[in-house]
Amino acid sequence: MKHVSILVPDGECSITTIEGTYQILLRVNDWLTEAGEEPMFDVQLVGQSTEVQMKAGRFRIHPDVCFTAVTRTGLILIPSVHGDKARINEENRPLLDWVADQYRRGAAVASMCIGAFLLAGTGLLNGRSCTTHWDFAHEFRQMFPAVNLVEDKIITDENNIYTSGGAYSWLNLILYLVEKYCGRDMAVTCSKGFQVDFQRVSQSPFIIFSGQKDHEDEAVQAAQEYIEKNCHCKITVDELAERLILGRRNLERRFKKATGNTVMEYIQRVKMEAVKKSLETSRLGVNEVMDRVGYTDPKAFRMTFKKVTGLSPLQYRNRYNREYA
Repeated sequence: MKHVSILVPDGECSITTIEGTYQILLRVNDWLTEAGEEPMFDVQLVGQSTEVQMKAGRFRIHPDVCFTAVTRTGLILIPSVHGDKARINEENRPLLDWVADQYRRGAAVASMCIGAFLLAGTGLLNGRSCTTHWDFAHEFRQMFPAVNLVEDKIITDENNIYTSGGAYSWLNLILYLVEKYCGRDMAVTCSKGFQVDFQRVSQSPFIIFSGQKDHEDEAVQAAQEYIEKNCHCKITVDELAERLILGRRNLERRFKKATGNTVMEYIQRVKMEAVKKSLETSRLGVNEVMDRVGYTDPKAFRMTFKKVTGLSPLQYRNRYNREYA
């Protein structure tokens, strides 16, 4: 039987991920028992105290045990957290140190959505890959530059450390762990019982790109504004550098430092976001949309779009166009 510690950190966190995970794992035990097998999971809620208040005291969670009483666990699950991530990490420092110690003793560790901020706070992700909600990717990279963030992924699995992407993709992570510990048959049963599609591998179709503007480099901000206002045109790095009276290498360096993207990556993402909005809200054909953002090569356009969204332009329109819904 595997001991599972579902963390209940101090501060604001997702009650849904805590209660939902608890419910799924206990239901898996029930299904195993009904099949004449031994239950797999011994589940406990673990916190820094035996009562944690959330949502201005509207909700209270009573962990089964304080972390100091858990000398050994097999799997630690970290829920999504909200609010000031640096402050939450600091408030939960003893708990995070315990997580790191348990990992060194052989425990697996998994974070759900922006619970990755807590997991990264343990230091266990340094030099490793992880994912989190795409909308927090820039903030995560700023706080944890030593971590390789791959925000397009639904799940990462590296050296007994697991992370999941945004919002309800934590369900995909729990099914992934159920399959790992109980086998594919139980994962399929769980998928059907809770009506979760566990074949999703990317959160790219859900990503909404908004240029990273929380920096103070005025030249880069001017470049961003120019790109966004002229996304229908062909824009080159040399043209931007000349317009801003900067050397090309200087612009490239400053742009990457400020936004996390190269100039060409940024241009590409802005154009693709314009395409996505057109496909969602208009009846324009794919070629017409392509023309409107300055692409002349249909093959290159489709390859770029699929790289960004994980879908072809036609698949994207069929899935998200609001007029045909």
